[in-house]
Amino acid sequence: MTMLGVAFVPQLPPERLRAIAHTADEAGLEELWLWEDCFRESGIACAAAALAWTGRLRVGVGLLPVPLRNVALTAMELASLHRMFPDRVRVGVGHGEQTWMAQVGGRVESPMTLLREYVTALRALLRGEEVTVSGRYVHLDRVALDWPPPSAPEVYVGGVGPRTLRLAAEVGDGTILTGGTPPDGVRDTAGRAIVYVHAATGPDAAERLEAERIRWGYDSLTGRAVSGTADAVAEGVQRWVDAGADTVVLQPTPDDPDPEGFVRFVARDVRPLVR
Repeated sequence: MTMLGVAFVPQLPPERLRAIAHTADEAGLEELWLWEDCFRESGIACAAAALAWTGRLRVGVGLLPVPLRNVALTAMELASLHRMFPDRVRVGVGHGEQTWMAQVGGRVESPMTLLREYVTALRALLRGEEVTVSGRYVHLDRVALDWPPPSAPEVYVGGVGPRTLRLAAEVGDGTILTGGTPPDGVRDTAGRAIVYVHAATGPDAAERLEAERIRWGYDSLTGRAVSGTADAVAEGVQRWVDAGADTVVLQPTPDDPDPEGFVRFVARDVRPLVR
């Protein structure tokens, strides 16, 4: 069954997360997804807080930028979350926005090589293996987690271009697709697919989505967004489901006037209408 989630967009201040996570948990939302955009909010810190504040909600982070984080640290953080909150954590990694990576001195000559080395080492560490590797970018000397997860968790890889999508299928357990990906983009992936979809409801939904179109530089939002009533949103979501998405994450506009209301709308009104 396809999972339906909502994104907590990083334009909201972190202190808003608690109320939104509580609302998601109480409304029966399946998943709440977070970002680690520079220089806004930590994906891991926010995920840990949201998990601790809730009882059943699954929390995803899509995604963690690998140039920003040592792979051993990421493995330690993910292992801790998976042990403390079993079956409630989903995390992906990816290149990160290259301009931001340059700002922090983390931009590399070959992002593809870094991502391959990173995901390979990360998955081995999460399997509880001792890892020694001397790659172009990843260097570990007999590193093993004292507290690995009881079973190896899935590691998702974010991708946009065809080379990264092929790499995601090769080294990851699934692919995270950015907002603006049309349904055909899901069909182009191999393995499990998590896709963000721009979404809005309410009387000013069209105006807010048009602002998103301009901000992201799309020629059109046709096939890239859903809006309107619960029936209309569910019908739109179904296109990504039918294309093979395992998880659809509705991405509200940053200026949504009622983020908690949007979460309730998705959980209570839209979810029952999606096959």
